[in-house]
Amino acid sequence: MPLREALQAAIARLTAEHVPSPRLNAETLLMFTLSCDRAHLYAHPERELSSEEHSRYDEALTQRAKGVPAQYITGHQEFWGLDLIVSPAVLIPRPETEHLIETILPLAKPLKSPKIADVGTGSGAIALALAKELPQAEIHATDNSPAALEIAEANAARLQLEFRQSNQHPPVRRIFFHDTDLLNNLEPATFDFIVSNPPYVGLSEEDEVQFEVRKFEPRTAVFAGPTGLEVIQKLIPAAQQALKPGGYLMMEISGTIAEGVRALLSGWTDITITNDLQGIPRVVCARKQRVSE
Repeated sequence: MPLREALQAAIARLTAEHVPSPRLNAETLLMFTLSCDRAHLYAHPERELSSEEHSRYDEALTQRAKGVPAQYITGHQEFWGLDLIVSPAVLIPRPETEHLIETILPLAKPLKSPKIADVGTGSGAIALALAKELPQAEIHATDNSPAALEIAEANAARLQLEFRQSNQHPPVRRIFFHDTDLLNNLEPATFDFIVSNPPYVGLSEEDEVQFEVRKFEPRTAVFAGPTGLEVIQKLIPAAQQALKPGGYLMMEISGTIAEGVRALLSGWTDITITNDLQGIPRVVCARKQRVSE
């Protein structure tokens, strides 16, 4: 079957199965099957798919029609210009989370050697994006899932972001991975920044969450408990202890819990909530008070 016909048939199939963005999904899975880019798809519409290619494409479409996210089928997701490996062990990084990176960078760049903790790192998306933009930072990424940490460490190695070049030999390590409760196992007042995309969806909202997220992404990375505040309730006091005076806590949130999070930040200062491009509260930033304040 020619490439053009295979693509059109795939779009029609995914449309009939009510898969969101059927053309984008059909193209993504065809590029994955053929190990090519989008330009190749449009430049060679007459190319004949081999029987093996057609079979692999059909299998990928079958998985997608069942709700398996395309990122889990291809094993990749782009975040902050980085090509990340993903698997069902980790939450799929989303564009909304890039607002966390945009929030921290103006505050961290002026510092000579900022020390940052990424709590619940998952695929390592946040930690690696910060390592890309802050070459002098020391970054600690933690997750309670060994399988997730394996993905994060693999991404760091692939992207060669674990070390920075210096006059010292060997090069200086700049990213550290932890499978423990990091914030409660270090000396107090350690970090300049603590950043996290914690679970923040309440079980009461489960029916409103996309089917493919509910069924295929790790529940412990999505759902926090009955209200959605349960993990954040623990994270805020832990961050209070682990941050240096004047340090910042930044978390991804949703509009449902925005006011609840603000209330939990009583005693913090410079609290701001930033909306995403859809106008939904997405990032909360708060500063730990200095002794003199």
